[in-house]
Amino acid sequence: MELGVGTMSPAEVEFLAEKELVTVFPNFSHGKIYLISGDVGPFVPSLPVQVPLWLAVNLKQRQKCRLLPLHWMNKDFLEEKKQEEYDSKYFTVMPSPHYREITQLLLSTAPMDIPHAEDIQTLIKDIWDIRMAKLRSSIDAFIKGEETHAKLDHLTLLEINTVRPLLTNTLNKLYQLRQVSSFGTSESQEW
Repeated sequence: MELGVGTMSPAEVEFLAEKELVTVFPNFSHGKIYLISGDVGPFVPSLPVQVPLWLAVNLKQRQKCRLLPLHWMNKDFLEEKKQEEYDSKYFTVMPSPHYREITQLLLSTAPMDIPHAEDIQTLIKDIWDIRMAKLRSSIDAFIKGEETHAKLDHLTLLEINTVRPLLTNTLNKLYQLRQVSSFGTSESQEW
């Protein structure tokens, strides 16, 4: 799929998600690390420390830490969130603006550190599917209703970028059809 102007690739959205802070329990000692985004550390074995997700993934891949699951990466919480999303006519607030990307990164890197990892993955996919179905029906109603604007609260960047190419192309085609239609109408009125 070719990306349009202003559309971010999934990799670019994932890059932004990697800036989110997570807690790790290092198994090594090291002083503070001075990063452009801010200092992290010091690292003391078995003492929790917050680091950007990209660093946590790197440390985990090198077997230098254990990850603490985020508070919302909990089976009961996600089951409630899924039901809330299903029951609501509107989009609900997600526990993180990058819930899908973070889950994918953590579950691919450290599934053993996350209790009920398979259930969490399934629940996140279910929530994503519910939200995508809502988004498709909202877009369908928007286009069929010939609306000029719409307000959709609580969408994540990945969700927006998933539908942006389709929506912009569809709206451009509708605009072109309306231009042709109005041009044909004004010509017939002149005769």
